[in-house]
Amino acid sequence: MPATSTSFNIVPILFTAFVVVAVGFVITIALIIRNARRVREAGYNPFTLQTDLATRAMESALLDPSKTTEERLGELDELQHRRVISPEEYVRARERVLSGR
Repeated sequence: MPATSTSFNIVPILFTAFVVVAVGFVITIALIIRNARRVREAGYNPFTLQTDLATRAMESALLDPSKTTEERLGELDELQHRRVISPEEYVRARERVLSGR
């Protein structure tokens, strides 16, 4: 008889554990659906959001700040000094840098 009384004590514990897991599962699904709706309302695809954001971050000026005019002119001076570019190319490139292109 001790085995029978032990199995009856386990049933409420197992039932409680099952209910807790089921409630957690339902909450998780509800949060996923809520987040997907918000992403769609913002105009993005929830399935590609991470890739879209990573692509935008890589293309942003924050992660790849553009060089200052002084740095760009210094690079041109160095290229001309090493004779990598011709004097004509140097003049054209310098004009582009100074015009902000």
